[in-house]
Amino acid sequence: MLDIPLSALSIALIILLVLSAFFSMSETSMMAANRYRLRHKASQGHRGARMALSLLESADKLLGVILLGNNLVNAGIATLISVIAIEFVGEGEWALGAATLFTTFIILVCSEITPKVIAANYADRLTPVLAFLLWPLLRAVYPVVWFVNLFSRGLLVLMRIKPKGLADAPHLTADELRSVVLESGKFIPAEHRAILVKLFDLEHVTVEDIMTPRGEIESIDLTAPIDEIADKLATSFHTRLPVYEQEPGNIIGILHLRRLLAGALGGTLSHALLRQELTQPYFIPAETLAYAQLRFFRENRQRFGLVVDEYGELLGLVTIEDIIEEMVGKFTTSMPGSVAAFSWNDSGVAMVDGANSLREINRLLGLCLPLDGPKTLNGLILEHLRDIPEIGVGLRIGGVAMEIVQTEDRRVKIVKIYRP
Repeated sequence: MLDIPLSALSIALIILLVLSAFFSMSETSMMAANRYRLRHKASQGHRGARMALSLLESADKLLGVILLGNNLVNAGIATLISVIAIEFVGEGEWALGAATLFTTFIILVCSEITPKVIAANYADRLTPVLAFLLWPLLRAVYPVVWFVNLFSRGLLVLMRIKPKGLADAPHLTADELRSVVLESGKFIPAEHRAILVKLFDLEHVTVEDIMTPRGEIESIDLTAPIDEIADKLATSFHTRLPVYEQEPGNIIGILHLRRLLAGALGGTLSHALLRQELTQPYFIPAETLAYAQLRFFRENRQRFGLVVDEYGELLGLVTIEDIIEEMVGKFTTSMPGSVAAFSWNDSGVAMVDGANSLREINRLLGLCLPLDGPKTLNGLILEHLRDIPEIGVGLRIGGVAMEIVQTEDRRVKIVKIYRP
C-alpha cells in the first residue's frame, strides 16, 4: 500500500487531465486554423500568428511534440487511476477492469471530445495563444522529437510519402475557389460575392455570349448621301461607329465622332473626310474567352472590337463595357432605345424583348433556356420554328412556355414568357 494522500493523487490526476486537454486542443486548433487569417495577422506584426506559421511549416515536428506529450500524459493518467483503484479498492480483477473503463471515459470526455470541440470552434483565436506554449516546448524536447521522427520519416519514405508543411497554401482550382466564394456568405457581402462569382464565370464565357448582335449594331453606310450620314452622326449615342460599304458585313473602318467635330462645325463634312478619318477595325474570333479579351483591351488600350466567325462573317460587336457589365451587372444608366430590364409580374409572366441575350434571361428569370445555339431569344425562337412567327403563336422551348406578342422587320420583337 502506498502512503499517498487521496488529495495529492486527485490533484495530480487533475493536472494530467489538464495537460492532456491542452495537447488535444493544440492538435485540433493548429490543424483547423485559417492559414490566410494567420498570414494576415502575421503581416500586421502579431507574434503568436508568426510563431504558429513557423510551427506549421514542419508538420512532423509539430505533430511529434503534441502527440509525444499527449501519449505520455494519457499513459500517466491510466497509471495514476490504476494506482488509486489498487490503493483504495484492492487488486481484484473487477477493480482493474473498472479502472480501465473509468480511464477511457474520463480521457474521452475531459481530454479529447470537449477540448477538441472547443478548439474546432475557436481555432483562429486559440492558435496564436497556444503557439506561445508549443514553441518553447518544442525547443525543450526537440532531441526526443527528432529521434522519434527518424523512424517516422523512414516509414514515410518506404510508403513513398513526402511530408509537406501545413502552412503551404492549398492549390485550388477555379471551380473550387468559386465554391469557396459561394459558401462565404458570412464574410463577404452578397453584392461583392455575386461580382466574384461572375468573375470566375468569365473564364467560361466567350465574346459571342455577351456581344451586341449584328442586327443591333449602329453603323454607317459610306455610300449613303452625305446629308443622311450627317443626320445619323448627329443623333448617334456612341462615340465610335463601324463604317461599311453597301453590305453591313463589309466593314471598312471605325469612325471616331470626336475627330469629325471640327469638320462638322465648319460645314466641310464629306465622304472623303469620312474615309480619311477611318481607323482600322479590330476583329475578334467568336470563341475568344471574355476574360482573355478584357486583358487584351487593357494591355492594348482598345475599347471595342468586331466579332467574326471562323469564315470571317460579322456576328456582332463587343466593348469593354459589355465585359465589365458581365461582372458587375448592368449599369444604371442606359441610352434611349436600349433593351429595358424585365422580371416576373404577380401573374408569373414576363414581357421580354427578343433582342435580349439568353444568358441574361436565364440569370434574371431563373430559367434554363439552351445556350449552345443562338445567343438571343429572337434567334432561339426563329431556329425552333424555322420561320418568322405570327403574332399570337405559342411555343415551348426547354420546358418554358412563351407567346409571340410583336414582330418587326422579320424578327421577334416582344415575347411573353410564362413562369414554369
